[in-house]
Amino acid sequence: MEKGKGVTIGRRWAIDFTDSSTSPSSRDIPDPPGFSRVSVELDDSSLSRQKKDAESNWKLQKAWEVAQAPFKNLMMMGFMMWMAGNTVHLFSIGITFSALWQPISALQGVGKVFEPFKDKKVDLLGPKLLFIALNLGGLALGVWKLNSLGLLPTHASDWVSSLPPAQEVEYSGGGIPL
Repeated sequence: MEKGKGVTIGRRWAIDFTDSSTSPSSRDIPDPPGFSRVSVELDDSSLSRQKKDAESNWKLQKAWEVAQAPFKNLMMMGFMMWMAGNTVHLFSIGITFSALWQPISALQGVGKVFEPFKDKKVDLLGPKLLFIALNLGGLALGVWKLNSLGLLPTHASDWVSSLPPAQEVEYSGGGIPL
């Protein structure tokens, strides 16, 4: 016979794993936990409902993970600002404006961030509120750093240049001027 042209009957290396023995020795071994010899047939509607429930639970879990992500950024940015110190130089100003820009851009894209998790069964209000709160915390951290650098006008002396010049009051007479 030529190579590859032989007649084959059945599979040469096939193994039959079905339990056709009636000997008590094969039945003495207990089934592992979670295994049942009786197969329970689920109808298609309950199976698809379980899949949809599992998918919506997964989406909710991932939405919470996305909502908690700004916390990591908040901690990292706080550490970087602490390392930059309170002197005004290029690095500290760059870190501070980065700390302000990242939360602002994240707050502008809240809808896009949670778009993949939209579902009728998934309530995204809690994750969105947490995401917004953490980003507002990051924004507050940036404003605090601006204040600690002295770049926010918080004292009256910061506004002196915008005040009109004081007028001289002339008085004639003795005594204490009022």
